[in-house]
Amino acid sequence: MNRLADAAWPDAARWAGDGAVLVVPIGATEQHGPHLPVTTDTDIAVAVVEAAAVLDHHLVVAPAVAYGSSGEHDGFAGTVSIGQEAIEAVLVELGRSAVRDFAHVVLACTHGGNASPFARALGRLAAEGHPVTGWSPPWAGDLHAGRTETSLMLTIAPDRVRLDRATPGDTRGGAELLPLLRAGGVRSVSPTGILGDPTGAAADEGSRLIRAAAADLATMVAMVAGLHRRSEMRGAGMGSEVTR
Repeated sequence: MNRLADAAWPDAARWAGDGAVLVVPIGATEQHGPHLPVTTDTDIAVAVVEAAAVLDHHLVVAPAVAYGSSGEHDGFAGTVSIGQEAIEAVLVELGRSAVRDFAHVVLACTHGGNASPFARALGRLAAEGHPVTGWSPPWAGDLHAGRTETSLMLTIAPDRVRLDRATPGDTRGGAELLPLLRAGGVRSVSPTGILGDPTGAAADEGSRLIRAAAADLATMVAMVAGLHRRSEMRGAGMGSEVTR
C-alpha cells in the first residue's frame, strides 16, 4: 500500500510519474454518541481508502482531512468544527495543489455534514479544469452513531467502542429529521447524540460494508486513471493508432 505519509518526495514523484491517483480521506471531528470516538468519520474514511489501496496499487493514500463542517453537533463536548466555508476552501486549495503532481485526485468523504461544501468545492475545481473527483460511500443505514457506524467501528477499532453505553437514539428517517437538525441541531432531537439504533451492531457487518465501499472506490480510481491515460494518448497523437 502506498501512503503519502510514509513517502519522501522522490517516492511521491515516482508514484505520480507512474500515473498514480491520490485519494484523500475526508472526515470530521465530532461527537458520535456516548459509545463511539469523536474521530469516527475520519477513521472510517481512512479505513475505506486504505482497503481500496490494497485492491489497486495505483492508489496513493493521502493523510486525512480530520476536521469539517460539524455545526449541527454543537453542544456536545469533543466536537471541533471549522464550518462550511473553511472546509470548502481547504478542499479547493488541496485539489489545486495536489494536481500539480498527481494526474488525478479523488476526495473520499465519509461525513454527511460536509456534503454541501464538498459539492461546492468539487464544482469550483471542475470549473477551473482540475482533474478532481468526489466519492462518498454507497452504503445506506441510520444517520449517525447507529448500527451502521457502530458496526464499522467494531471492525476498525473495536477497543475504542463502548458497547455498554450504546442505546437507541432518535430513529426517525432522514426526510423527517433533516429539517429539525437544520433548525436546532442534533441536541434538539437526541440528548445522547445518536440518530439511529446501534443495537445489533456487529464487526462482520462492518467488514462487509468496508469491503463493498473499498471495491466501489477502487473501481472509481481505475476508471479515472484509465480516462487520464486515454486523454494523454490522444494528446500525444496516438488516438488513431489505438482505435485501429
